[in-house]
Amino acid sequence: MTKSIVISGPPAVGKTTIAKGLAEEFNLTYISGGDVLKEMAKEQGFNSDGDDWWDTNEGMEFLAQREQNDKFDKTLDEKLIALFNQGGMVITSYTLPWIVKDGIKIWLDGSHESSSKRMQTRDNMSSEKAYEVTKKRFNKNKALYKKLYNFDFGDDKSVFDLTINTDNLTAQQVIDVAKETVRKLL
Repeated sequence: MTKSIVISGPPAVGKTTIAKGLAEEFNLTYISGGDVLKEMAKEQGFNSDGDDWWDTNEGMEFLAQREQNDKFDKTLDEKLIALFNQGGMVITSYTLPWIVKDGIKIWLDGSHESSSKRMQTRDNMSSEKAYEVTKKRFNKNKALYKKLYNFDFGDDKSVFDLTINTDNLTAQQVIDVAKETVRKLL
């Protein structure tokens, strides 16, 4: 069975781009933990369409619901763990690296300013709004995962096989660094 890979990191650091690149390179199945969670939001009556939905008022409202009721995140993580354990997956997830045993775990690091610039370009928003949204999402998720699982999202990187600072690298350079490590560990 081929190991699964999990990509984690702060909002707008490039997780999806890198995960898709690795999935293509190694012929693995790509799964977005965020997309699975958006499907759960849709089941709750949210219109969670669009890549930038998390950055909308409605996306932040769903995040507030998750802070009050951990069933969303616990259910999501159960689904992602089951998929991860099948092997042959590349999954983007904030939590999986801390709650699964095996596989390859990659943390994409980057400054808040760099993530804000990515979000500004990707989601066509002002630099001030992008900075505010990425900071708020990071801090709320960090608090949520501390409460749910007692790990320090963004600070405890001891569970990762590889950490890549993406600030001064192109997406292709990050993919190339990740591919080199994955080749060794697969």
